[in-house]
Amino acid sequence: MSSSTVKKRGRIVVGALAAVALSVAGITLVPSANAATVAFPKGPAPTNSSIEAVRGPFTTAQTSVSRLAASGFGGGDIYYPTDTSAGTYGAVVIAPGYTASKSSMAWLAPRLASQGFVVFNIDTLSTSDQPDSRGRQLLAAADYLTGRSSVRTRIDATRVAVVGHSMGGGGTLEASRSRPSLQAAIPLTPWNLTKSWSGNTVPTLVVGADGDSVASVTTHAEPFYQSLPASPGKAYLELNNATHFAPNSANTTIAKYSIAWLKLFVDNDTRYRQFVCPGPGAGLAVQEYRSSCANFTI
Repeated sequence: MSSSTVKKRGRIVVGALAAVALSVAGITLVPSANAATVAFPKGPAPTNSSIEAVRGPFTTAQTSVSRLAASGFGGGDIYYPTDTSAGTYGAVVIAPGYTASKSSMAWLAPRLASQGFVVFNIDTLSTSDQPDSRGRQLLAAADYLTGRSSVRTRIDATRVAVVGHSMGGGGTLEASRSRPSLQAAIPLTPWNLTKSWSGNTVPTLVVGADGDSVASVTTHAEPFYQSLPASPGKAYLELNNATHFAPNSANTTIAKYSIAWLKLFVDNDTRYRQFVCPGPGAGLAVQEYRSSCANFTI
C-alpha cells in the first residue's frame, strides 16, 4: 500500500473519531482553509442521468486569476460551488494541450465544479510548453489555488487532482510522479515521450481515442496505462470514433467518467464506484474499457 493511501485512510479515521468526540461534547467546528471536511461525499446519490447532465446539483460562481498575479503558470479561471454549508471541497486543476489555451477546456471546468469541486482551468506560460513544464505548472497552480486564491477557504488542500489534455495530459503524469500526495489524475488523449510510469502511485484514469493520429493510443495512452501500478487504482477508457481533439468540446463520456473518478478518489465517495467498476462495455461512445478494480484502494 502506498504512503499516500495510508495518509488518506488515516485522515478519514482520525477525522471520524474527532467528529464523534466533538459531537459528544456539543462542539461544532467551522472548516478552515486547510481543514478536511469529515464527510467528503457531496450531493445526492448519483445516477447515470445526474453525472451525464451538463450541470450537476451545485450552483457555481467564477473568478479569474490574471497572468500577472500568477507565479509559475499563466493564470486562469476558477469555478467553485457557492454553497458553504457542505464544508470544504476537493480541488481540480486542468491544463490545456500544445498550442492551446484555457478556452479549449472551458466546457469541462464548470461541469466538474457543479458536481462539488473547486476547479482551476489554467493557461500555461507558453502554448508550446512541454509535458514536464506543464506538470510543474499544474502543481504551481494547485499551490496557488489552495494557498493564495480568494476561494482557498472553500478547499481541503489535502484533496487535489489534476486533469490535462494532450501535452497537458502528459503533464498530469509528470505532476503525479512529482507529487504522490495528489488524489487523482486524468490524462485526456495524453502525449509524452516518457512511456513508463511504474513509479506513479496516484489513481489515474487514462482516456484515449481510437482515431487519435497525434498521440496514437498504441504509443501513448495504452503504454501509459499498462505501465501504471494496479494499486491504488487505474483505468483505461478508449473513446470510439473520436480524435485527439475530442476533449476540446463538450463530451458526455469524458465528463461522466471523469466525474465518477474524481468523486471516487478525491471525495472517497464509494457511491460512484458503480460507474467505473466494472465500467462501460464497448458501444457507440466507448471502444474499450479496462481497469484494476480488484486493486482499488479508496
